[in-house]
Amino acid sequence: MKAWRVHAWGQAPVLEEVPDPQPRAGHSLVRTAAATVAHVDRTVMKGGFLSPPPLPYTPGVEAAGVVVQSERFAPGTRVWLRGGGLGTRRDGTWCELIDAPDEAIGLLPEGVDMALGSAFFSPCTSAWVALRHVADMQPGERVGVTGASGAVGSVALQLARAWGADVVHAPSAQEPVDLLVDTVGGPVLEQALSAIVPGGRIMLVGYTAGEQVGLSLPLLMQRDVRLLPLNMVRREAQGRAAAPQLLELLREGTLTLATQRFALEEAVQALAWIAQRGHRGRAVLAFD
Repeated sequence: MKAWRVHAWGQAPVLEEVPDPQPRAGHSLVRTAAATVAHVDRTVMKGGFLSPPPLPYTPGVEAAGVVVQSERFAPGTRVWLRGGGLGTRRDGTWCELIDAPDEAIGLLPEGVDMALGSAFFSPCTSAWVALRHVADMQPGERVGVTGASGAVGSVALQLARAWGADVVHAPSAQEPVDLLVDTVGGPVLEQALSAIVPGGRIMLVGYTAGEQVGLSLPLLMQRDVRLLPLNMVRREAQGRAAAPQLLELLREGTLTLATQRFALEEAVQALAWIAQRGHRGRAVLAFD
């Protein structure tokens, strides 16, 4: 089969022919239809992940496809894949046939495009858990979202509106919000305090604009604003529990998520595309 392989940290992956994986207990073989290219893939490739997989390895933490052989799922079952160490502790999804731990597999309903099935989990469950479980957003609250054109930001905006929030597109001192969902961090987070009502919350989801922040502690205390970080590793169970409902919203079209498709041979171009500021949606390798 064809598979992308990383042979050294900090080097670009290469497309190679490798042996097909063989059936084993607790795992399913899935024929890949689509695999997502994500920021976490870039982090792992650089050698910056906490427990990186042994080299060489195949990147990719998410995918969608059809079961070929499994003790748990019938052949032909449409599935999505995420977790179980895929692309972080073991070979991932940028290959034609995935050796997937059964716990990493979820059912993909008919009517949900494979590219969307591959791309939905991270942004949709992050937005869901951030709003519902961490920030405890309530109907009628005023909610703002930074980075609303990005995948997580756009889903958070849609869910907040659907759950009865009064969405404010440009929070400011003149038009403050009860809850700010911040997907960009950096200087944007530093400037956010004046745009939050006293006693409000900042839900920190990402830091694409910068990893370091200088906050005025007196101002933070005076305004009594809570800073709530999202850790989806700890909250993966909540995300997986929400996945069926999110897939149904996507199937209905009530919730939308943009995807940018690349051919299997274009993984390096996809990595460059997600590194550009202002890109919309998620990059997906299409195995057509």
